[in-house]
Amino acid sequence: MGGLAAGAVLLFSAPALAHVSVQPGEAEQGGYTTINFKVPNERDNASTVQLEVTFPADHPMTSVMPQPVPGWQVEITKAKLDKPLESHGKKITETVNKVTWTADKDGVEPGQFQQFPLSVGQLPENADHLVFKALQTYSNKEVVRWIEEPKEGAAEPDNPAPVLRLVAPADDGDGTSSDADTSDTTARVLGVVGIVAGVAGVAFGVFAGRRRSA
Repeated sequence: MGGLAAGAVLLFSAPALAHVSVQPGEAEQGGYTTINFKVPNERDNASTVQLEVTFPADHPMTSVMPQPVPGWQVEITKAKLDKPLESHGKKITETVNKVTWTADKDGVEPGQFQQFPLSVGQLPENADHLVFKALQTYSNKEVVRWIEEPKEGAAEPDNPAPVLRLVAPADDGDGTSSDADTSDTTARVLGVVGIVAGVAGVAFGVFAGRRRSA
């Protein structure tokens, strides 16, 4: 009986482990990527009807584009930058500081989750992670604040904020990117093909000349 009761406690406490997160949890520094904010519904008697995500002010991004989510309206809020940014030859004076999704009707019902995709960039080159603070609003007016930044070596907080880890761009181990290596290989192959074609052309010319002389 005691074991059954303990199992029941674990069963009912498990949903509390779920929280708003960013997927995938890792991206390359200095690049552009698509991320999804995964929102599970943790309540049995209410639906999630709004998600508000705040972008880190210390690492502004020049491009934030939402992918349409059926049944949801999206609102992008921008803020003026203290120091303008340069992007593709253009001066950027404002950046996105908040994205809010609001359900048209029922939203994320009990026992379900929803993903909210964004294309973002340019990711910073001098940071190893980005923290996105999020507010999850339920149909019963309850607001859960996922705003606590997890600390390395410490226990996970009760309401952790979504964190995107940033890693160095992938290379082949000698500082050369895989794209550059592929381009170099392609150039070498084309060079060899050109040489072979040239030799074949010379040989054909010599052969044709001998036939005319005969």
